[in-house]
Amino acid sequence: MGIILKMLDIFWTFFKIGLFTFGGGYAMIPLMQSEVVSKGWMGYEEVVRFIAISESTPGPFAINMATFIGSSQLGILGSLTATFAVVLPSFLIILIIASIFKSFEKNRYVQAAIKGVQPIIVALIISTGVILVLKNVFPLFPLISSDFDRISLVLMFDAGLIYWGHKIVFKKKLSPIILIVIAAALGIIAYA
Repeated sequence: MGIILKMLDIFWTFFKIGLFTFGGGYAMIPLMQSEVVSKGWMGYEEVVRFIAISESTPGPFAINMATFIGSSQLGILGSLTATFAVVLPSFLIILIIASIFKSFEKNRYVQAAIKGVQPIIVALIISTGVILVLKNVFPLFPLISSDFDRISLVLMFDAGLIYWGHKIVFKKKLSPIILIVIAAALGIIAYA
């Protein structure tokens, strides 16, 4: 009975995350972090590590996060439950929208709602990026803290330099896969 209740808790948590998050995986991070930390499933630091793991593994970010967190709570059963739950709302909403969108496409209220949601999505994604940088590069207070991670700042600068240098020299973007591999190698060299 305890496993069923835990599964239902995981399902409901990730269903809510999938249902109330607009803008994709990055916009989910604040809600996912809030839910997971408030339930005591893991601490803030662990969530940050899971974000890094989810970013560096193949597949959609939000699904990877749900899978990792579900797995940490209930093994394979938890990962399957969390993954299904986080995807289900989007699937249902898209199914409904696809069936009725043509009749509402030109509706001014629908267009206004979409335009109203866009800045919020951008703000959520930017705030997540800022929070991750501040948490990983400036753990307490920028340049004041003894926890200031200079190595992380240098690695972030190096990754940016590699990306933009490649773009300028070769006149094309560097593949994100190659950039991830380079960043992982730099991390191993710097922290190992």
